Amino acid sequence: MNDLFGARKPPAETYSAKDIEVLEGLEPVRRRPGMYIGGTDEAALHHLAAELLDNAMDEAVAGHASFIELILEADDWLSVRDNGRGIPVDPHPKFPDRSALEVILTTLHSGGKFGGKAYATSGGLHGVGSSVVNALAERLDVEVARDRVLWRQSYARGTPLGPLANAGPVQNRRGTVIRFRPDPEIFGRQHFAPARLYRLCRSKAYLFRGVEIRWACDPALLPPGGDIPAEAKLHFPGGLRDSLEEDIAGAARALPQIWAGEAALPGMDAGRLEWATAWLDGGDGFLHSYCNTVPTPEGGTHEAGFRAALLKGLRAWAEQRGNRRGAVLTGEDVLGALAAKLSVFLREPQFQGQTKEKLTNADAARLVETALRDRFDHFLAGDPAQADTLLAFVIERAEERLRRKESKDTARKSPTRRLRLPGKLTDCTRENAAETEIFLVEGDSAGGSAKQARNRETQAVLPLRGKILNVASASADKLRANQELKDLIEALGCGVGDRFDIARLRYGRVIIMTDADVDGAHIASLLMTFFWRELPELVRRGHIYLARPPLYRLTQGGRSVYAMDDADRARQERGFKPGTKIEISRFKGLGEMPPAQLKETTMDPGKRTLLRVDAPPEARARTNAVVEQLMGRKPEERFRFIQDHAASVTEVDV
Repeated sequence: MNDLFGARKPPAETYSAKDIEVLEGLEPVRRRPGMYIGGTDEAALHHLAAELLDNAMDEAVAGHASFIELILEADDWLSVRDNGRGIPVDPHPKFPDRSALEVILTTLHSGGKFGGKAYATSGGLHGVGSSVVNALAERLDVEVARDRVLWRQSYARGTPLGPLANAGPVQNRRGTVIRFRPDPEIFGRQHFAPARLYRLCRSKAYLFRGVEIRWACDPALLPPGGDIPAEAKLHFPGGLRDSLEEDIAGAARALPQIWAGEAALPGMDAGRLEWATAWLDGGDGFLHSYCNTVPTPEGGTHEAGFRAALLKGLRAWAEQRGNRRGAVLTGEDVLGALAAKLSVFLREPQFQGQTKEKLTNADAARLVETALRDRFDHFLAGDPAQADTLLAFVIERAEERLRRKESKDTARKSPTRRLRLPGKLTDCTRENAAETEIFLVEGDSAGGSAKQARNRETQAVLPLRGKILNVASASADKLRANQELKDLIEALGCGVGDRFDIARLRYGRVIIMTDADVDGAHIASLLMTFFWRELPELVRRGHIYLARPPLYRLTQGGRSVYAMDDADRARQERGFKPGTKIEISRFKGLGEMPPAQLKETTMDPGKRTLLRVDAPPEARARTNAVVEQLMGRKPEERFRFIQDHAASVTEVDV
């Protein structure tokens, strides 16, 4: 049968009840691991270890365990042990043919943290942690010691290999041991990194001073000459104060000592917070926050309450001292140079997503602000001379901000005022444009690393969220409405179109710095398309550059080198001593690269490599044609290009 345009309709496709697939048990986890642990990359692999460590920490925080043991063995076998109460092994009331242990390890959203009776506060609250680890483990063995009886059970890819077995009586032992090996069908050839696991153990020990974490690692897995021990007992009576002291060792401070403490959250049973703060005299600050010992790298409501308490406290102190300049203080003045760690414990935390990166409890901001503000007011009043020193320090920062705002060089300062978080420009201080450069980075995580790695005098950083608009295929209205591109244009200062003026360009180099992977290359392509279409003069005059971050770090003994890609990695490996293990780290993104390494490899002008984006006069017509073919509005042109060049593509194992 023909339709109105004379084309024959395709035969109707069948779609019935038999096409509806129902996933049961742990099959959803194996089919879509990204929904539960964020993906199948190195970060997701280590998230499995964090889930088990969080469960053990919950036992410790609840007062039932005094030590936790984490052991990394050969072939990626990892075990986590605690001396807590032990997972219940009696039959479950709802599933009388199965033990509570088996229900917890094979059923999503099962556990002892929903009703609040077994745990006052806990990091695991969705009831999926242990079951997800079990689902994504090639093999998992569990031992539970309860009431002087030892119980054992084993699983393969989430399926029990047999019933829960009574292994006989035990003396002087209690708690749970889970030993597992991640499934290579899910995670491929990725391996646990001893350094990453060791840092995780240290951070947990800092967060709860009442626990001792015992770390052990097969010595063959450790790089020669490294600083990661094969065995260690981690216990920090000073808590967050000890952790912050270690992080800022050697840094100049506005106040000599760290202000740290802990307090109960008002009106909340078992709710409490701990903090450690120091104002740095030079350099950018940071705020690392946690909830129920779980890191919250994206912040949340507890951070909002923390910031409000400090800002309002200093404003009130200024008013009390009759210092009218305190009225101009903003969060940027008070917090920009603050190095701080914040840990809260809540009975019913609410996180954004299963990976728990952001706290969303609406009342947490008010509770943290109330509890901390009272302690901060006492801290200021207890030593007026010290409080006045701190007030003078933040007011000086405020006045510097206002001087920049009122400076004749408004072109440089206005973008800093107008840009929104999280895509906020962090500007440099030098005003001679020819001597400065701006790094365009993808995302806040990479932006945070770049801000710490930069030279504050000559290097600015502008994080951009996600993949920007493809200007070659977008309408003019979409271009004008795109906030990310508007922020970028304002930061550069030279305008576009009829308003373009190269004399107003605020930076000598515009450096595109994206991850060394396919997504990073895509974002770089979109940015180069934007510059070629909207600001071609910047390309023609040689102002646009591509940074070259490495993809790998190779370490053997005390020697480390970086490799840009797989071919470079193979070449670099040939330069190491044969027969000795080479520790290879793959950088998943700039945000995961320590600031010191990012500076050393990608941002330090004395060591980095930049690629200048160029289009000589004789190649400009061809450049226009290629941009239109690959990025324009005609998909058939892209399809033709792929057909013409498909034979030249080779498969690369990454």
